[in-house]
Amino acid sequence: MLEVDGMQIGDNIFTPENIRPLVMRSLRRSSVRKKIAEYLFDISPSGSYTSDIAYNVKTTPTNVIGAIRGMNSRYRDDESLIGLNIVEQIEAHKNVKIYRLTDFGKEIVNSMKEKR
Repeated sequence: MLEVDGMQIGDNIFTPENIRPLVMRSLRRSSVRKKIAEYLFDISPSGSYTSDIAYNVKTTPTNVIGAIRGMNSRYRDDESLIGLNIVEQIEAHKNVKIYRLTDFGKEIVNSMKEKR
């Protein structure tokens, strides 16, 4: 069972409403994850590749990959943007990966912008 902010979420019941607290906490804890989600929201429905995202959010491609896909202890896999169903990976060409916001990701970023 997964525990999120004191709430227990049943085995494998990852509906958008159940993981919303984890998603919001994850974005609050990492400015890189938040900036990436906001950048992808701004260019939506298009996606972008790692180095372009890094340039636009003013960080390194390694940080972008970590935030999007997870990377050991620095960026936990379960709090990655893909792991939280905020971002999806699309194979554009042979070895080119494009990342774009999911519908759930758009909803999350939109709700964050409304609260400002």
